[in-house]
Amino acid sequence: HMTGDKSIFVNFESKEGGDVTFGDNAKGKIKGFGSIGNNQTSIHNVLYVDGLKHNLLSISQLCDKDCRVTFCSVPDPSPLITQSELRGSVASRGVNLYIL
Repeated sequence: HMTGDKSIFVNFESKEGGDVTFGDNAKGKIKGFGSIGNNQTSIHNVLYVDGLKHNLLSISQLCDKDCRVTFCSVPDPSPLITQSELRGSVASRGVNLYIL
């Protein structure tokens, strides 16, 4: 799990931890880690990556911790996958990857 938003951590430990390489070969510096969450649940060992523009959660890691993951429709004027394409679909798990 990774985020570039330090303000969402409920606890945080600064630690220089190397680089993360993204799909386009760009790199981000790991600046620390901690937990994010709310009153009901929390996610631990989340990396803080300087300059990361989006929060990234590993669905496989959540499922490995017995979390239930449900996807729902989020209104978006330009969705990549429409709800009708996914209605009733169940993803199968490969090696750390869910396939629709």
